[in-house]
Amino acid sequence: MQPTDILLALLTVTIWGLNFVVIKIGLAGLPPLLFSALRFVFAALPLVFFIKRPAIPWHLLIGFGLFQFALQFSLLFSGMKLGLGAGLASLVIQLQAFFTIGLAVLLLGERPLATQLLGAFVALAGMVLVATHLEAKATVIGFLMVIGAGFSWASANIVTKKMGKLNPLALMAWGSLMASPPLLLASAVLEGPAAWHDAFTHFGWVSVAAVLYQSYPNTIVGYGIWTILMRKYPAATVAPFSLLVPLVGMLSAALILDESLQWWKIVAGLLVLGGLALNQFGARLLIALRRQS
Repeated sequence: MQPTDILLALLTVTIWGLNFVVIKIGLAGLPPLLFSALRFVFAALPLVFFIKRPAIPWHLLIGFGLFQFALQFSLLFSGMKLGLGAGLASLVIQLQAFFTIGLAVLLLGERPLATQLLGAFVALAGMVLVATHLEAKATVIGFLMVIGAGFSWASANIVTKKMGKLNPLALMAWGSLMASPPLLLASAVLEGPAAWHDAFTHFGWVSVAAVLYQSYPNTIVGYGIWTILMRKYPAATVAPFSLLVPLVGMLSAALILDESLQWWKIVAGLLVLGGLALNQFGARLLIALRRQS
């Protein structure tokens, strides 16, 4: 990857890592589905009135909106509401990197390197360590929901790979528009009018700030950059960058939310980051060693 694109990827994962703290704070005053719906309503409006719909088939636009936004974040927010901490959620959802590689092999014919597969197994060991330390039933359900969110994100990455050249800002705005109606409907049915009334009665500046951070830096900027990179490089090259999100997520959760950093969380994080290192640099290291020998 070009140095500028690496910096853009690092900016994106920093925004996303801090976002898990923002989600946890926002969920204190908003039900998860309504919170997610408001995020995409604000991300879509008023931009869709000023930006033309991206020149892609409707099924790709709808699929992107559903997988990248509606399904991913309804599952993520619900999983965190059920007790999965911000730091752990930022770690668990990064299974999307390996779901992406697997789907790219099955659907796009991409072939990962042996070092990328090894990296996937190392990172998976970190996820197993997390799973063995979850105790409350609700937290286990939340853990599984966040894994589902990661699979939804991976599916969106594959949809993105099928798109041609387009305006990423238009894709973010119109994708958010596609996600808003199903999320609002799901919130109305599953959370109900009472939850809406309670949320808006206590809708203060903290809730406003959380929704706006979700809508603009996180959705428009972060996913806009991510879409450009996913179209420009192989999925196996870009997707693992998101494994840096837990580093930001776990540290910011510890500093801002006072979440504890037990030994197993640290080891799990190191395994995930080790998997990323193998994925990104393992092949280059092997080539360098062969040249020296």
